[in-house]
Amino acid sequence: MNSPSPGFQLDLDDNSPLYKQLARKLAQDVRDGRYQADQALPSERMLSEQLDVSRVTARKAIDQLVEQGLVVRRRGSGNYIAPRIEQPLSNLSSFSEQLQQRGYTPRSTWLRRELLLADADEQLSLGLSPGAKVARLERLRLADDIVMAYEVSVIPAAVLPRPESVAASLYAHLGKTGKMPVRALQHIRAMNADAELAARLDVPEGRAVLFITRVGYLESGEPVELTHSYCRSDHYDFVAELRRPA
Repeated sequence: MNSPSPGFQLDLDDNSPLYKQLARKLAQDVRDGRYQADQALPSERMLSEQLDVSRVTARKAIDQLVEQGLVVRRRGSGNYIAPRIEQPLSNLSSFSEQLQQRGYTPRSTWLRRELLLADADEQLSLGLSPGAKVARLERLRLADDIVMAYEVSVIPAAVLPRPESVAASLYAHLGKTGKMPVRALQHIRAMNADAELAARLDVPEGRAVLFITRVGYLESGEPVELTHSYCRSDHYDFVAELRRPA
């Protein structure tokens, strides 16, 4: 178990309470890589001894980190650094692939897998005729048992006639049938979670989340996937490399 970086002192020029100053210091330690994802944070007692603060101050600082999504509490075990995904915007990869590359264990909790008539938005996005059917897959995406996102994927029924056959990874399943998307258009915007979405993501109502719409295409240019993802903003970072034109 790592210790917090040394040298924490009360900033007399900072009017914020001591516990908030401590929370900022611990948050900076996390961002600086002093703690790794899924690593245990020192206990309240250890923090109070190491940093010469009261246990009440240490407890309230940890409460702040939990509210910010940097730390998760595990009943009977302790406080742990929450997983975080840094996703390059230039790569088309599945949720499972992203997590496995970073050493997490991906898992899905299925809420719905069924064939339905495509609605107007799905018809337009996937180039379907009125009355066409689609497979609609609704699930929670988890990393090491922490809910990261709520996701709804829509696939033409001609491509996925048996949605219940999808196990862990939709892309892995499509790859086996030769229908893996090779490129995608993705739109990202912020939104505030309503009560239903907040309950699914285990965040407070009104919390800002990332709403991502992706349309995936085959090599032929045929649209094959429409996915709406609602990602916890405290667990997701999107990274883009920008270059000036030559």
